[in-house]
Amino acid sequence: MAPVLVPLSSLLLCALLRGHLVLVKYLSFGGALLLLLLGLRLVWLAAGGTVLAGQVGGWPAPFGISLVIDRLSAAMIAISALIGLVTLAYGVVGEGAGPRVERDFHLFVQGLLTGICGAFVTADIFNLYVWVEVLLVAAFALMSLGGGARRLAGSMIYVALNLFATMIFLLAAGLVYGASGTLNMGELAVQVRAGSAPPGVTPALALMLLAFSIKAALFPLFGWLPATYHVAMTAVSAMFAGLLTKVGVYTLIRLVTLLWPDYGPLQQLLLWVSCATMLVGVLGAAAQTEVRRILSFHIVSQVGYMVLGLALATPLALAGSVFYVIHHIVVKANLFFIGGMAARYCGSERLAAMGSLYARQPWLALLFAIPALSLVGVPPLSGFWAKFLLVQASLDAAAWWPAGIALLTGLFTLLSMNKIWNEAFLKVHPHGGAGLRRPLGLRAAWVGTAGLALLTVSIGLGAGPVVNYALDAAAQLAEPEAYLRPFAGGAETEGSE
Repeated sequence: MAPVLVPLSSLLLCALLRGHLVLVKYLSFGGALLLLLLGLRLVWLAAGGTVLAGQVGGWPAPFGISLVIDRLSAAMIAISALIGLVTLAYGVVGEGAGPRVERDFHLFVQGLLTGICGAFVTADIFNLYVWVEVLLVAAFALMSLGGGARRLAGSMIYVALNLFATMIFLLAAGLVYGASGTLNMGELAVQVRAGSAPPGVTPALALMLLAFSIKAALFPLFGWLPATYHVAMTAVSAMFAGLLTKVGVYTLIRLVTLLWPDYGPLQQLLLWVSCATMLVGVLGAAAQTEVRRILSFHIVSQVGYMVLGLALATPLALAGSVFYVIHHIVVKANLFFIGGMAARYCGSERLAAMGSLYARQPWLALLFAIPALSLVGVPPLSGFWAKFLLVQASLDAAAWWPAGIALLTGLFTLLSMNKIWNEAFLKVHPHGGAGLRRPLGLRAAWVGTAGLALLTVSIGLGAGPVVNYALDAAAQLAEPEAYLRPFAGGAETEGSE
C-alpha cells in the first residue's frame, strides 16, 4: 500500500496546511523524495525476484482489492516518483503564478502521483478504474491551473476525450464482470489460461483495450494529445509528457500479457497500429512551429515504439518495450522541461521568435542535445539501446517492414530535433540576442534537468543492468506465474519466484 499511501498522505497534509505555503512545499518535496526512495527499494526487491502481493483489509481474492508489485510496476513507481520530484523542483515560479496557484500545484501533483501509483499496483479492474479517475481529476486541475481561455479550452478537450475513454473502460469492466463474475485480474487470468473463461469475456477485453489505446494516444486515437499538452504550464506539461500516456501503455501491456496470452489476430492489429502511430506522430511533428507542439507529436510517435514490442510478443521485444518506457519517461519529460526553459529565456516558444541560445546559454544547449539525441537513438545514449532492442527483436521475428519503419521514424525524429536546434539555438535571435531574458526561479530547474540528462547518459553507458532488468521483467510478463501465484494458491502476502 505504501506507493499509494505516501503521495495520498502528502496530499492530505498539504491540504490541511494549505494556508502555509512554505510548509506545503516542504511536505510535498518530502513526500516525493520518500516515494522515490520507496520506489528504489521496490526495484531492489523486484530485481531479486520478489513479487509483493497483498489484499486490502485482509479480504481474500477475489472479494478484496488485490495489490501486486512485480518488476515492471516497481520500475514504473520509481521512475514516476523521480519525475514527480523534478516537476516539483521545476515548479511554476516565473509563469505568472501566485502563491495560491503554487500551493494548488503541489496539491495536485501529489494527487496525480496517487492515481498513477494506484494504477501501477492494483490487480483489480474496478480499482484500476478508480485510480484512473483520481488521475483524471488531478490532471484536469493541473492542466487548467493558472486560468486563461487557451488553457481552459485545452483542458476541456483533454477531459472530454479521456472521460469518453474512461466510460468505455467502465462499460467493458461491467461486461467482464457480467460474463465472468470477477474483476480480479489474477483470477480472470487463471480462467483465461485454463480455457474456462466465458465467451463474453473476449469482446469485453477488446473494448477495454480500445479505451486504453485512447489514453495511450495510439493511431488513430491520438488527436487529443497534441491539442492539449502544450497549453499547460511547463512543469505540468512535462509531467504529463513523461507519465500519462505511459499509464495507458503500462495497462495495455499488463492486460494483453495477462488476459490475452494467445493473441494472433490482435498481434497483427497492434503491429499495424504501432507502425502507423510511429509514422503519423513523427510526420505531425515535422509540420509544427512551436517547441512543445513538436515534442507533443513526438510523444505519439514514441508510443508506437513501445506498442511495437507488445505486438511482436517475443521476450526480447517485450524487454525492448519495458526499456523504451523507462528511457522515454526520463527523456521526454526532460525535453519539455528544457523547452520551457528555452521559451522563458526567449520570451516565446514559437521557433520564429527564438534564437541565440547556443551563444548565450551553452549549458542549456548541451542539456537539450543530450535528451534530443537520445530520443533519436544516437549511441551511446539510452534511446539507442531502447531502439536497438526493438529493431533486433523485429529482425529476429522476420518483421522486416516494422524494423524499417522504426529506423525511418528515427531519421525523421532527427530532422525535427535538428529543426529545434537550428531555430532556437543556432539562429540569431530576431533582436540580435538582446531580447534574451534572465528569468528568475530557474535554479532548481537547472539542477533537475541536469540530473535527468545525467541519468540518460548513465543508462546509455551502463545499459547492461537496465537491459537485464528489462529482460527479467519481460520474462515475468510472458510467463506470469509469480504474478498469478497469490490468486491461484491463495497467498496473502509476498512471494518470490
